[in-house]
Amino acid sequence: MSQDSTEELPRIARYKPYYAELEAGKTYFWCACGLSQNQPYCDGSHQGTPFLPVKFTAEIDEEVLFCGCKRTTQPPFCDGSHNNLKDTYDTDDPDSPENQTIPIVKAGEDGRAHLNGHCFVADVSALPHQLQGALKWTAVVTRAQGAQYQSLFHLELPGGESPVIQFSGSEAILLVTNGKGNINISSQLFDIKKEVGIYVRPGESFLLNNTGSEPLSLYAAVCPQAAVPEFPEALNSNFDHDQPQRCVGIDPEKRQSMADRFFQMLVDKNVGSTVVTQFIGEIPLSKAVPHRHLYEETLVILSGHGYMWTEDKKARVNPGNIIFLPRKQLHSLECTDPQGMMVAGVIYPGDNPSVNY
Repeated sequence: MSQDSTEELPRIARYKPYYAELEAGKTYFWCACGLSQNQPYCDGSHQGTPFLPVKFTAEIDEEVLFCGCKRTTQPPFCDGSHNNLKDTYDTDDPDSPENQTIPIVKAGEDGRAHLNGHCFVADVSALPHQLQGALKWTAVVTRAQGAQYQSLFHLELPGGESPVIQFSGSEAILLVTNGKGNINISSQLFDIKKEVGIYVRPGESFLLNNTGSEPLSLYAAVCPQAAVPEFPEALNSNFDHDQPQRCVGIDPEKRQSMADRFFQMLVDKNVGSTVVTQFIGEIPLSKAVPHRHLYEETLVILSGHGYMWTEDKKARVNPGNIIFLPRKQLHSLECTDPQGMMVAGVIYPGDNPSVNY
């Protein structure tokens, strides 16, 4: 194939990745040069260039996202590198004629504004809660709401000490949204405060202590799912010392950019969580282009206002709201606040919140 010698390679085939369904045992050759007319697969157009296709044999039937920009550091798969090839994140016009026809969905009697495909926005204060000692807990996302992989519970402690809490066989990823205190994870004590992520490994139990003047408020994402928290009589003493770091706070030096947006990992593989990832990030005044993820996601709105859009519905989002996003659900989060919006999320199964298609 003739090629202009001045053209930079690899060529960007497209900025977004390519969704593909792979068959177990089948071998695929991913185009690395960007010249193939059969994207994302090689058609031999790399001949005469320094690029070679990447061979990949699927071990199982699986869904993947092949890199389309050809800048990934994890070939052949998308790693989100396309997000930084432009100065601004791809946006959509909320005032376009098509978008103006989309109605606003209000919360129903269950405290949730239901959008397409089990996606919803929840007002946690409107959901029924239960008491266990001094602890008030609320089931926000469970299998009953259409989730397949994770549950989300709100935990609130007005003061003092909570009962022992456990999610047997599951990983619990906590986020402090108000107050301060400490958490005892299977006999290991950690100080906690607002916007700190906490990792509790399977089999461990924990106990909360509110040392401040305000209620201690947390969200617990549980993977695999749990229907309800467990409240054993005694705290376990089986803390996994192979993973001693369990609490991660905001650190500007650890920010990862996505064009004019950023996010920071809180709980991830660096603290021992291999398939569940927690992050915190900022969204500027904008509406993202509608997109999908291969992971299931729960989002906590920490500050800012806006709308959650799906195919033909949208719902208002405000600080304290929870958004549940099923896998592969088309969606777009809009920030209408000039000061921006802060969100914290948990994705499962996945390790990179910047990957979408």
